[in-house]
Amino acid sequence: MTTAVQELNMVEILSKSYEIAEMILASEEMKTYIVTKKAMENDLEAQEKIRGFQRVKMMHEEVQRFGKYHPDYSRINKEVREAKKDLWSHPTVKAFKKAENSMDELLYLVCRTIADSVSEGIKVPSDNPLYQVGGSCSTGGCGTGGSCGCH
Repeated sequence: MTTAVQELNMVEILSKSYEIAEMILASEEMKTYIVTKKAMENDLEAQEKIRGFQRVKMMHEEVQRFGKYHPDYSRINKEVREAKKDLWSHPTVKAFKKAENSMDELLYLVCRTIADSVSEGIKVPSDNPLYQVGGSCSTGGCGTGGSCGCH
């Protein structure tokens, strides 16, 4: 391919990328994400719960350095679980997490569609363990070249 043709292809790819980005920005998922994020940021009770969770999480990280041998290991682990449950059950935070998951799913599906248009073997990372990470491997992309039985 000549350089001019390569540059033309890159311009087309960039143009399509911007179109996709604009569609994502205009999506209902993005609108809901922005609204719920602002609501959470403006909710004083939610912000206090977030700060409380962050404090307990920092203590948890310190305790994890020593593991179960730390004298406060059980207490801190319990506090982290309780703080996380309390935080995620708050209505504003719950709505934001739901919107965040919807946005994550939308972005994953867009990436998966683009990747599959190139090759089904391309891995697309996701925080959702239910998504197949790599092509048609039911284990999520074993990376063993098919020795697990995937294709």
